[in-house]
Amino acid sequence: MFRTALRNVLAHKARLLMTVLAVMLGVAFVSGTLVFTDTLSNAFRNQSAKSYDDVAVAITATPNGNDPNATPALSEKTRQKIAALDGVADATGRVDGFAGVPDKNGKLIGSGWSNKGTNFAPGKDGKDTAYAFTSGTGPVKDDQIALDKETAEKGGYRVGDQVRVATSGPVETYELTGVFTTEDGAVNAGGSLVLFDTPVAQKLFLKPGHFLEITVRAEPGADADKILGAVEPIVGDIADAKTGQALADEQAKDIESSMSAINQMLLGFAGIALFVGIFLISNTFTMLVAQRTKELALMRAVGASRKQITRSVLAEAGLVGLVASVIGFALGIGLAAGLRSAMSAFGLKVPAGGLVIGSTPLVASLAVGVLVTMLAAWLPGRRAAKIPPVAAMSSVHAVASTKSLVVRNTIGAILASLGLVGAVLGAGKGGSAGRTFIAGGAFLALLGVIVLIPLLSRPVIALARPLLKAFGVAGKLSGQNAVRNPRRTGATASALAIGLTLVTGLSVIGASAGGAIDRATTDQIKADYMIAMASGDGLNQAALDAVAKTPGAVAVSPQQSGYIDFAKGGFASVSGVAPDAIDQLVKMNVTDGSLGSLAQGAIAVDDTTAKKRGWKVGSTVSVTFADKKKGDVKVGAVYEETDFLSHILVDTKVLNAHDPKPYIPQIFVKMDGGPSDAAEKAVMKSLGDNPAMTVMDKQDIRDTFSGAIGSLLNVMYGLLAMALLIAVLGVVNTLAMSVFERQQEIGMLRAIGLDRRRVKRMVRLEAVVISLFGAVVGIGLGSFLGWAVGETIKSSLPDYALVLPWGRLGIYLLLAALVGVLASLWPARSAAKLNMLQAIKAQ
Repeated sequence: MFRTALRNVLAHKARLLMTVLAVMLGVAFVSGTLVFTDTLSNAFRNQSAKSYDDVAVAITATPNGNDPNATPALSEKTRQKIAALDGVADATGRVDGFAGVPDKNGKLIGSGWSNKGTNFAPGKDGKDTAYAFTSGTGPVKDDQIALDKETAEKGGYRVGDQVRVATSGPVETYELTGVFTTEDGAVNAGGSLVLFDTPVAQKLFLKPGHFLEITVRAEPGADADKILGAVEPIVGDIADAKTGQALADEQAKDIESSMSAINQMLLGFAGIALFVGIFLISNTFTMLVAQRTKELALMRAVGASRKQITRSVLAEAGLVGLVASVIGFALGIGLAAGLRSAMSAFGLKVPAGGLVIGSTPLVASLAVGVLVTMLAAWLPGRRAAKIPPVAAMSSVHAVASTKSLVVRNTIGAILASLGLVGAVLGAGKGGSAGRTFIAGGAFLALLGVIVLIPLLSRPVIALARPLLKAFGVAGKLSGQNAVRNPRRTGATASALAIGLTLVTGLSVIGASAGGAIDRATTDQIKADYMIAMASGDGLNQAALDAVAKTPGAVAVSPQQSGYIDFAKGGFASVSGVAPDAIDQLVKMNVTDGSLGSLAQGAIAVDDTTAKKRGWKVGSTVSVTFADKKKGDVKVGAVYEETDFLSHILVDTKVLNAHDPKPYIPQIFVKMDGGPSDAAEKAVMKSLGDNPAMTVMDKQDIRDTFSGAIGSLLNVMYGLLAMALLIAVLGVVNTLAMSVFERQQEIGMLRAIGLDRRRVKRMVRLEAVVISLFGAVVGIGLGSFLGWAVGETIKSSLPDYALVLPWGRLGIYLLLAALVGVLASLWPARSAAKLNMLQAIKAQ
């Protein structure tokens, strides 16, 4: 039977080609993911270990438990004590923070969050071992800096140039004294690194004479654990001290955890692609079994048992899966190399090192490919074994029994019903628990629809028949062919339906969330501009003062973030605002009291918080501020909840009195005459044309808040592209094998007058009908699941409302039709080229 299986595989190479491609793509996704994440893990682990090679002990400042308002810091005196310990070669202090450099056009180099500044800490030899200079030297004066090589090249800077550097304070100009290479994470992430003289860095990022961390290098032969034991009493509870090896091990675990999360996400999408491939594989073997009915019946007649027939089909599938897995594994290695190159192309520097090709990706690829193929072929093999020898000798096709169809439809209806009910219950429950219900319901609903899809094919495709009549005889025949074998049509359409269910669901959620953000921006923000740091850090008081002095600014208010401990209710986030300006900048629907009361030290609360805490205008509340001082405040106003401010508002003066370093995420500005190029330039000029600060109008604010959603959707679409590609291969495969199966019929049609042009049209229209059928099912189910998930996030997006992106859904239908046309090119050409007489004689 194994020789028979091998002979059948070799005899049907062309018909199994699409199956090989489907398995190959799925396996490539799996092996590429495993090799890629193994390579990244190994590279980052080696980089991490290398960075701690010379570190015996690392000390990091921690918050003071007795004074939470104090800034974590290690003094120069502490560093000197550590440096004087036995076995210590030197102790280097480090301090860092945000620092950005513009290019020649004034645009910030890097993405903001990955732009970093730190201190140049030379040893006795005048060198800092963390940086290798390719030209010039490190900064040793207040007006000097050094830049990493990538940033210098992007900005076109050379040693001796004057460079503007943006930090959280005013922009300053420095002389570039050197260019260096480094393995610092900021540079590897596509950002920049600026080196300052130590006193300058301390003044910018912390306070004079203090460091955020100290690294200790040991003398030859010294024991790191003994040095650690001597360091710990010196730093006490103001810092966390660990050996370099312990930190390297911790980072290795963190890297492993991060790569594991990426691995699971990518493998999840690989699983979707393989799940879609199962329908193609099953369809292929079902059609092969149907076409070989007489052959299988003859084998039964000469003594082959049912088990042998099933094993023969499974052996064929195993051989196909093995070949596809080997090719897919090799393709996956290429995919991993391509992903690594793509990261570099997008500015994400990957540490040096070759591809890591271990045994796990190879074994996983072979196991997944072979098992998936055999699993998909099991049902066709089981059907083949049930063919009665005598009955099969007189029929080319094995017809499904009425009982099997009833059982299938009953199971499908139960699964779909359970899934839909679960999704509806999840939508009503809301939150993460609701989404768990929806995930289970979506899986059951998808399985149910897949099982029911042959039953759905006739009524749905019947709706398209009036349109097909416009194409004459070819259109009529295509409609009949599409429903001739509902199981085959259903299996082909299922692959497209699965992909489009996921894509549509994501599109509905994205459009609805984007609409909510857009409405919130349009309805709630009255300011002309919002100012924020590109790094995501807070703005300082100097920036707020500068904006307030902008010519033409009629209203300015920060959205200052702070915390207050309320006697009843505990800690709560509060927004510090300017009482006389906030209602001109953000839509404030005050239901009771007056925002003017904020200027007298009162608080304003939104209606949800007031109801929850039992507050009303005039209520007195005991509070504890950030500096541990206690007091009483009155509720001066109640307003409708807004997305852009905290649930509780106070005057900025109240927060500043208890917090010497206020955190200001945004500043809102309203200009006389509204937004304009001149107004924007005036605001930028008041900030010293700081490249690290972004001045956003309403459209920019919309793009900022909705950009993350768009980026996430694009990533999801890209990962689902493999599943959709396999679905397209399924359409090609079904049509090609259908043409082969219907050679005699096509020959007869040609004989009675159907020319080649209309034969092509018939096959193409059949492909379009099947593709559109799968698209309609997928879009319908995806829209429902998108609604259900949307109901669970309403609480976090108050303006959320279901939005069906009709334009995008229309594009999906057009793309499905285009997929049908493209998928039919080869099968239609093959059908049109059939020799009429030979086709009529075909069995």
